[in-house]
Amino acid sequence: MNNPLIGAMTALVTPIKNGKLDEVGYAKLIQRQINNGIDVVVPVGTTGESATLTHDEHRQCIEIAVDTCKGTNVRVLAGAGSNATFEAVGLAQFAEQHGADGILSVTPYYNKPMQEGLFLHYKAIAESVEIPVLLYNVPGRTGVDLLPETIYRLFNTCSNIYGVKEATGSIERCVDLLAHEPALALISGDDAINYPLLSNGGKGVISVTSNLLPDQIAQLTHLALEEHYAKAKALNDKLYNINKALFCESNPIPIKAALHIAGLIDTLEFRLPLSAPSKENMKKIETVMAQYDIKGL
Repeated sequence: MNNPLIGAMTALVTPIKNGKLDEVGYAKLIQRQINNGIDVVVPVGTTGESATLTHDEHRQCIEIAVDTCKGTNVRVLAGAGSNATFEAVGLAQFAEQHGADGILSVTPYYNKPMQEGLFLHYKAIAESVEIPVLLYNVPGRTGVDLLPETIYRLFNTCSNIYGVKEATGSIERCVDLLAHEPALALISGDDAINYPLLSNGGKGVISVTSNLLPDQIAQLTHLALEEHYAKAKALNDKLYNINKALFCESNPIPIKAALHIAGLIDTLEFRLPLSAPSKENMKKIETVMAQYDIKGL
């Protein structure tokens, strides 16, 4: 792969213990990703509860990820988004200064900027750093949709904007993007459609499920990128039940529950307003997990 920030990538959860960032537990989770074939780890994205971490905790997560991956072939794509452009720029610059290989920047949430505002927001971020920038479009969570025309404009204006994490859930959107910009690195942001996006020319996935099953998501991604489509589809089909179960409540509630059930995080803690899953969903997650071979730390 020419671009190291493609392939099998994990949207890391952020373990919380006694109300604080569990630094030791976080490093262990990242080491497990390294040991199980993941290409890139993505700290402090939306799965990492970035919206409820302090700025200091956000920076700590980036530092821990960089330090843990140092000396390995695993790269760090640091979450560096904000609904305020100056804050996003500051996080991007911090990530670059502390050794991250690139940044993932979610569309500004709540503000509902127009497309011109989104263009200027991302242009400011890209121009503030030299490392690669991956756009992140997830309108179901942010309330704003980064439209294809704006993505093309950014891709052709800013040399370090190399692609987009596409999480609209629309296959048609993905076909549209690659039909107009084949060089754009399209990254799946929805585990349920990882295979369809990869087989259509996507360059990787940023997965929630790979927190739990990094080896299987890595295998699926690598098979598809090597054009072993039948094997990749078979594995994607096998993962359907767990992908569905891990979104039975708002992400990252189910994935953190699954990691706790598997003994991979010590405590099941969230930052309010996120809360623990219902007893019914906890049982559903545990039942589905029994279908899979989950590697330990």
